[in-house]
Amino acid sequence: MNTLRPLHVDGIEPLAERYDVFLLDQFGVLHDGQRPYPGAVGALAALKGANKTIVLVSNSGKRSAPNERRLLKLGFEAGSWDHFISSGELAWRSLSEMAAAGSLRAGTRCLLISRDTDRSAIEGLPFALTRSGEDAELVLIAASEGDRHDLDYYRALLAPAAERDVPCFCTNPDRIMLTAVGPRFGAGQLADLYESLGGSVTRIGKPHPRILEAALEMAGKPIPTGVVCVGDSLEHDVAAGRRVGVATALVLSGILADITDLPALFQQTDLCPDYTVKTFCWR
Repeated sequence: MNTLRPLHVDGIEPLAERYDVFLLDQFGVLHDGQRPYPGAVGALAALKGANKTIVLVSNSGKRSAPNERRLLKLGFEAGSWDHFISSGELAWRSLSEMAAAGSLRAGTRCLLISRDTDRSAIEGLPFALTRSGEDAELVLIAASEGDRHDLDYYRALLAPAAERDVPCFCTNPDRIMLTAVGPRFGAGQLADLYESLGGSVTRIGKPHPRILEAALEMAGKPIPTGVVCVGDSLEHDVAAGRRVGVATALVLSGILADITDLPALFQQTDLCPDYTVKTFCWR
């Protein structure tokens, strides 16, 4: 644990003076899912204008391309980041490799848990979709609709598969998500639910190091001392950054916006970032 008090900065300009590579979360840092945070569009462009290497690293169950299209639709400038890697993209690549190697049977019945009927997580994969846990041969939890359904809805859906210990992949380990009606349970909580029902889950995304390792590969394998991981979650972003040995910055505009006693939270979680940032603005 970093036992020192984090250095607080109001914007990211001081970080740009010290680091060359930025691994940036999107939800809770750049936007809330509906609109950019004030100053975020300009700050991202300014960071790129300062010749920094920027990799957006997201625990989104959607693949990278749909995420990038959403950023453009929200008003972020094309070219203001270098690469984008989502946990959904990482999972899709793994499943695609399994299919190519023959370890994933064509026609495997997949119960897909996603948002807004999104199918990008399985596009091009040899799955036959099912809406029931009764006959599912694989469960893929890509997102939560916790703003539309309660946990009992998901319990009834998932229990038949969990009881048979059907393999489950969770491509968004976030336990809390930001929605238009406030914070709600995320896909990570659905993975926890699946395990409580007797199933086993493979989680893909932060804080598990593979996604940041992929991001660092995209950035050209930089020296860790020149890299900072920026996010709004201790559990996911700060923990992931620590696991790959880079500096961490916790943005206070996302899921921790209402927390009044950060030192107590750092002590409780045994996680302390190197920096806290008021919002993702330039200064």
